[in-house]
Amino acid sequence: MNSKLYKGIFIVSLCLALLNGAFISNIAAAQEPNEQDEQPAGEDSLKLQSKSAVLMDAATGQLLYEKNAHEKLPIASITKIMTMDLIMEALDSGRIKLTDVVRVSKDAASLGGSQIWLEEGEEMTVDEMMKAIAVNSANDAAAAMAEYIAGTQENFVKMMNEKAKSLGMNDTNFANVHGLDDDNHYSSAYDVALMSRELVKHEGVFKYTSIWMDTLRDGETGLANTNKLIRTYGADGLKTGSTDKAKYCISATAKKDDMRLIAVILGGPTSQVRFDEAAKLLDYGFNTFTINRIVKKGEVIRNIKVTRGKSDQVNCIAADDLSVLTQKADTDSVEKRIELPETIEAPIAQSQKIGKLTALKGGQEVGGVDIIADKPVERASVTDILKDLLVQWL
Repeated sequence: MNSKLYKGIFIVSLCLALLNGAFISNIAAAQEPNEQDEQPAGEDSLKLQSKSAVLMDAATGQLLYEKNAHEKLPIASITKIMTMDLIMEALDSGRIKLTDVVRVSKDAASLGGSQIWLEEGEEMTVDEMMKAIAVNSANDAAAAMAEYIAGTQENFVKMMNEKAKSLGMNDTNFANVHGLDDDNHYSSAYDVALMSRELVKHEGVFKYTSIWMDTLRDGETGLANTNKLIRTYGADGLKTGSTDKAKYCISATAKKDDMRLIAVILGGPTSQVRFDEAAKLLDYGFNTFTINRIVKKGEVIRNIKVTRGKSDQVNCIAADDLSVLTQKADTDSVEKRIELPETIEAPIAQSQKIGKLTALKGGQEVGGVDIIADKPVERASVTDILKDLLVQWL
């Protein structure tokens, strides 16, 4: 066999060996887990049965767990979270009062589903109506309050959809104020968490959502909270819901130390499963994460010198609360970066932005809040300046 033939056989053998090695390597690589394809912690390990679920930190809006978070689903009486939010807005703004008396219309009294059997022409205070909605999930009370605030239930539904849009609830459309099944009435676990987060900003709502048992009509009508987690978990809200289409739903919230979490379950196969899985979500959040309070709204960051002003300094305060959520096992500390000028020239408006406070973790920005003036400062006139000079000389 000549040298050319030997050389050819050697080259062919070498190529086959290289190809075989690459093939084996590819098989080995395919059998090994790819770290980039692994689910985030908590994403798959909870193995929830319900169709959709979300766990959200109320302070930051950060998602801690999600399953089919944006799937559009019927939400039953979870709807009343938005109904209660608009009622609380009207109360906090002074447009209505808890002592206002609400007269029940024929339409409101005729609704089915969960109710307190309001009669046409019956009257109850806003306080009593809120209790009926939050504790007993009363459709008739929800409709009566919607008519009291907006004139008609249809107008109130428009308000609900406008508020949903302003909150970024892109998976949601409301068709009624109570949540009875309607093909054009739906939301998602993520959107429910968003409106729940908005509702818990109204501290007054917990007066109602945390009630376990109570009465109306001078003790004649008993109320029992449909949210079992109020008693079994220590939750203080928010709302349950169930219909044939929606199955079993809940938006549950609880607070431990400085951290408030919101757990949403949609499409639970049974009533007990929704409670168990909401509790599992809350346990996962409280056991895994911790909240770092960076600054509170109104907290003085620093005072700086004011030039040409009637006051010679102004307090610089945080425009809002700033919190950062981290995993308990994370050892990286959260640092603050404050950006403020050495001096500022008058005039200064009330709440005028002066600088910024930024939260940093591992050198990366993880949150920020504006720093504003705590009071207005007028520009000093020539007379004011002369008076100050005279005081200094004397």
